[in-house]
Amino acid sequence: MAGPDAVPAPILEAESVALAALHAAAFPPAEAWGPDAIGLMLSMAGGFGFQLAGQGFILARAVAGEAEVLTLAVAPAARRRGVASRLLAAALAGAASRGAQAIFLEVSYANIAARALYGAAGFVQVGIRRRYYADGTDALVLRHPLSAA
Repeated sequence: MAGPDAVPAPILEAESVALAALHAAAFPPAEAWGPDAIGLMLSMAGGFGFQLAGQGFILARAVAGEAEVLTLAVAPAARRRGVASRLLAAALAGAASRGAQAIFLEVSYANIAARALYGAAGFVQVGIRRRYYADGTDALVLRHPLSAA
């Protein structure tokens, strides 16, 4: 595994199979994305992502002055080591460099660790999507302002 100073690298669409395996390890089976879904996200207009090989990755999209975090996956063995924070910082910078003025995401109300990560990064709640997830959990809609790179 890469050390604590490793810099997230851009994701290539060809890496979808390995990223799908990591996503499956990070999420419950009903929420895991396959290689086709990951490839589709990367091929969408404005789609981009960063990874720390074998540890985690983030996918985002920046279009028309706004960005969205599509997913953030960290392997269980790599958690609590700053991986998610480094990936999130890379995505914020990547969105800003693509002209986004704000970035949004949805997070499960029940995901306390993720909510703490996003709060520490400066995200604030701007909405709620009731019963958004398959288990009936609400999603909190969070927003973070960005400045131009």
